[in-house]
Amino acid sequence: MSSLPLSSAPRLRLLTPDTHNIEIDLVYATDLNLTGKVIYQQAHCLLLEPACAGLEKAIALAAGMGLRIKVFDGYRPPEAQQALWDFLPDPTFIADPRKGSNHARGVAIDLTLVDADNNELDMGTGFDEAVAESGHHHPNVPPEAQRNRMLLLGTMLAAGFTANPNEWWHYQLPNPTQYALLSDGADGVPRMMS
Repeated sequence: MSSLPLSSAPRLRLLTPDTHNIEIDLVYATDLNLTGKVIYQQAHCLLLEPACAGLEKAIALAAGMGLRIKVFDGYRPPEAQQALWDFLPDPTFIADPRKGSNHARGVAIDLTLVDADNNELDMGTGFDEAVAESGHHHPNVPPEAQRNRMLLLGTMLAAGFTANPNEWWHYQLPNPTQYALLSDGADGVPRMMS
């Protein structure tokens, strides 16, 4: 597995379809996201090593059910978090950059499950859909989508993650604030913020 060298910072690992047998659709590296603009300068899917280890457990659990994981986002630079906050300053769905996003710590991941044909399982709402129905256990979500959400939730909890109650797609390591915030350097390599 690849990793990017970081001086005096926790190691971020590069996730690819080849190294992790996952699908990757970094929507913030395109204009097909809630802002309609490209947010990421680099299209790298990164996670801090402990989060990567948890994801590897989730990948194995999903494979045991004949499913795969599709990742929408991992490490998110604070600059990108600010762009999202500027577009939608709603702490229900976007972490206030002044408080720090767990994505900017490299310990949060946005994902879904796909079947053997790489079709996303129906989760009732789309990724990053900023509506109440995106929350886990919302009563307006159809039964099949609720079962799919529970399947994803069970997989991720068993792999050691915690869930964001407002977003069916968002998972993070427990006690995420124990990890330092990271910021992209001029060379695009994430470093601990001073």
